[in-house]
Amino acid sequence: MKIAIYPGSFDPVTSGHLNIIQRAANIFDKLIVCVMVNSGKNPMFSLEERVALIRRITKDIPNVEVDGSSELLAEYAKRRGSCVIVKGLRAGSDFENEFQMALINRKIYPELDTMFLTAASEYMYLSSSTVKELGRYGVDLSDFLPQEIIPDFQKKLEQRKKSIT
Repeated sequence: MKIAIYPGSFDPVTSGHLNIIQRAANIFDKLIVCVMVNSGKNPMFSLEERVALIRRITKDIPNVEVDGSSELLAEYAKRRGSCVIVKGLRAGSDFENEFQMALINRKIYPELDTMFLTAASEYMYLSSSTVKELGRYGVDLSDFLPQEIIPDFQKKLEQRKKSIT
């Protein structure tokens, strides 16, 4: 069984992320979408909330499992029996950082390969940071977020707005 891991912070999970999930799920027997802890970020949603949101939007994809981890990615992959990391690329600038991480992961776990999937053209510009910024300005998010999670996102924005004032 070929098991792949699609790691990310997914704060929030976007339509671009969902596109990569769907495409990777068609390639591998099992895809583990792993919400990773990134110490350099201050997430809008908790790890548990992000896992729950991704589970909701992937519930109809039978070979997708959603998990969360604060482990080093290479160690997580080894523990889960995965030999492939899936990374989505939006632009050439993404490649440099992701390529470096792929080399580091392979150094730690030599059997681990990284597969890069380019974003679908309609999502090339999309990032979680962009979605958060657009949300703050009240932009219609239906082209950016899966419909099922837009109410959760808007509720979280309101909570954050109230805590600042």
